[in-house]
Amino acid sequence: MKHDDPWEVYIVQTKSGKLYTGITVNVERRLHEHAEMRRGARFFRMSPPDSIVFREKHSNRAEATVRELGIKRMSRRQKLELIRAYRGV
Repeated sequence: MKHDDPWEVYIVQTKSGKLYTGITVNVERRLHEHAEMRRGARFFRMSPPDSIVFREKHSNRAEATVRELGIKRMSRRQKLELIRAYRGV
């Protein structure tokens, strides 16, 4: 990780339709870690990750963490609306 890499907030949809929110500097690597279950979140033990449905860049970890917590506090409906807006649907 380079010092100037942007942090990203991401939402992954599982194969069962659940939504997981996290932060990282490399979303593709993190999704792979979740899928491999060695270094991924325990959240994915019940339902494996399917796809990244939302991504948002931030200039530093603190900003990304604040946004991540805000998204985690959202209802499922609000998260789905955020994802729809992100996809431009």
